[in-house]
Order: sequence, then structure tokens, then C-alpha cells
Amino acid sequence: MLRVAVIGSGPSGVYTAQSLVEQEAVPDVEVYVLDRLPCPYGLVRYGVAPDHEKIKSLQGNLRTVLEHPRVHFLGNVEVGTPGLGAAELREIFHAVVFCVGAATDRHLGIPGEDLPGSRSATEFVAWYSAHPDAAAAHFALEARSAVVIGVGNVAVDVARILARGAAELAGTDMPQGALGALADSRVEDVWMVGRRGPSQAKFTTKELRELGSLPGTEVLVRPEELALDPAYADPGGLPAVARRNIEVLRGWAERPVAKGSAGTAPLRRIHLRFFLRPVEMTGDAASGVRAVRFERTAPDGRGGVTGTGEYEDIAAQLVLRSVGYRGTPQAGLPFDEAHGTVPHRAGRVLRDGDVFPGVYVAGWIKRGPSGVIGTNRPCAKETAASLLEDAATLARRETADDPVAALREAGQSPVPWSGWLAIESAEAEWGRRLGRGTVKLPDWERLLEAAHVVG
Repeated sequence: MLRVAVIGSGPSGVYTAQSLVEQEAVPDVEVYVLDRLPCPYGLVRYGVAPDHEKIKSLQGNLRTVLEHPRVHFLGNVEVGTPGLGAAELREIFHAVVFCVGAATDRHLGIPGEDLPGSRSATEFVAWYSAHPDAAAAHFALEARSAVVIGVGNVAVDVARILARGAAELAGTDMPQGALGALADSRVEDVWMVGRRGPSQAKFTTKELRELGSLPGTEVLVRPEELALDPAYADPGGLPAVARRNIEVLRGWAERPVAKGSAGTAPLRRIHLRFFLRPVEMTGDAASGVRAVRFERTAPDGRGGVTGTGEYEDIAAQLVLRSVGYRGTPQAGLPFDEAHGTVPHRAGRVLRDGDVFPGVYVAGWIKRGPSGVIGTNRPCAKETAASLLEDAATLARRETADDPVAALREAGQSPVPWSGWLAIESAEAEWGRRLGRGTVKLPDWERLLEAAHVVG
């Protein structure tokens, strides 16, 4: 039996496990999917917005793989702690595949970025997704104006959640604390700002259109900013997604602005702005951020933008940056600081240019934070194919007879699949008590208690 450890239970990890156990060339492959969290599914559970139920339903497909008789989920296993790095894992398993994603967000590197009220979109997503590491996070949402810096799908998610009414989110699995904060939110204006033009925005059309269907919310786009984009007048040569995005934005820019009638609550407004580059956040440590200063940019003719020396301040008491992710070094593995990835050849980790025997990568830590969920499938297949080519050599090594016992000897307290099922039951019961559907448990203590892990 060839025993393989897959580190990470998100899509890249699960697709890797699937590629290993469903092929026929090497029939005796057993996969242990290890995750630092006691819950599986990675960003499908903790990154997909709670109101995106269709995407979250992908958990059912991932679940089928994790319930395969030769796949074993073990949560609450923290790789990289003393005694459990790549070298120690190689003593327990014949091969190890790291599918750990890109764990940190990028910074803007501008003055005032660390002022109170300036946060990363990653933190905000973790908070409303009940990630246990965010249990102590607090977003009171007293702000009247919020700025989201970035024009990708995460930025769209954040803007939508800020603008969506709490009553519309009550039927999701959003944690009770976040739902209550959104119910008390005073946010009226949400500004989503990109430094380049609409044809270069990274959001997909489906997510963009959702902003225009939010009850009580008006989307505002400035025609003059769209017109600055050289591809705006004739988008025919653009990729299909960019072309459809421009069509949606054009429709919003050309329609009249909605007016609230006397005596009605003011409309929430989502402002989509382009060709603005953040250069400074103003405010002070006592009162927090008060505004973001942007420099107007212009196309440079080479696909980028250049500053014009013209500036605009947008008032904001909450700023969320959403400008990309970056991989972090893994204990015992080489790391490419420039790209935030582990050097590899077709998934085989390279150390000083040579193959690191038995160690592999898949997903964002392999290729960088790019693509959608489905992009992980061919990436995982490539890595699995490399591992299977090496199977005869890998299987000659002596490994632990009982991987679970070996992990416990290394100081870990693994949560097996049955523990995850117990967490699921506890979340369903918690939701019933609140008069809602399933509601996520938001902290480590309650998750581990539900999984029957003591101490």
C-alpha cells in the first residue's frame, strides 16, 4: 500500500486525493488528507460568501471524495510545528503533497494603511465565514462610508455583503455574531475602486451582475471613467468575460440614478470607480481612518497605468484592501520569495534545482493565486501523475505502520471524519436553537468540543 499525505483539504487537496485513488495504474494508494482546521473543504467553507449557495454546494462533490474508502480525513493536524515538518512526514508516509494555498494577503504599502479601520478583505471574509482564527475579530460597522480597494471577485463579495440586508442573510450559515453586526450596520456608501480600467478588472460577470440585483441598493458608475479605457468604445477584441463586464457596466452608467421617495429609508449605494490608485490613508490613531487619497491614473499604452498628478479623496471610516494573495514559506520546503510559491517541476518539489524525493505541491502554493476553483483539477492531476510515475521508488521506503498513531506521537490530536460529522450535527442543532438553518460554530473551543477532542 502506497501511503500519501495530502496537506490541505480544499479543492486542490481533495482533487489531488481523487486523482490518486481513482486511477487504475497504481491500485493500492491510500491517501490521508491532513488539515490544520478540524473542518474540511478549505476556502469552499471559509472563503466562498455565505449567500453563494450554488458554489458552496461544491462541498457535496468534495465530500464524496473524502468518504472514499481509501481516503482518510484528519483535521486539527498542524504541519510545520516542531516535530512535524516535511522530513517527519516523510518518515510516516511514502509521499507528501502540499496543497496549502496562498495564506496571506498583499499589502498596499502606503502611509496610513495601519490606521484603525483599515483592514484586509481576508480578515473580513474570515469573520463573516466563521473561520476559527477570526473568532476574536470585530467589525462593528458604524461606518457610513466603506472603501474596498480592488476589483476582483473577493472585492465584489465584500461589497455585496456590506450592502446586503441582514434579513437576506439570515437563511445562510453565517455566524450569529456577524449577522447581528450586519443588522446594526450603518454603512450607506460602498466604494469599490480599481487602479486600472474596467476591461482589466478581475471580477467575473455573474458576480458583477449580482450587485445590480440587491434590494434597496443602487450601483453607480461614472461614464467618463469607463470612457478612459481604450477598449471601452469597441470591446469586440476583448476576452468574453471582459466584454460582458463592459456591457454590464455600460448599462449601469447609462441608466438614470434612482431617487428615494420622501419618508423612505435612503438607498444604499455601491460606487464602482476606475483609474484611481491609492496613495495614502488619512486619519489618526484615536479616531481611525477618515479618508483614502487616490491619484488619478491613465492608460500607459502597454497594458498598465501611469499617475497623472491629480488627486481625489474619498471619505471612509472602513477600508478593506483586496489586492491579491501570497503564499508563505512551508517548514522544510524551499521557497521562491519573488513569486510566493514552492519551486517545482510538474509538481515535484525542487531543492537547489534537484528533485526533493517524495515531496510534491499542487494548487496555489504550486502555481500562485490564479484561476477559479475548477483550475485546481488539472493542476492536481499533473501532480498526481508525477507522484504515480515515482510510485515504484517511493513504495520501497519504510514508513509508519499506523499513520494516525504516528501523528499522535508527534503531538497532534487528529479529528477524524467522524469528528467532522459531529461538528456538522452540532452546527445544525445550533441553527435550530437560533431559529435558523445550519449556523457555523465560530471558534476553536466549540469546534473541538463538538468533535469530542478534549484539552
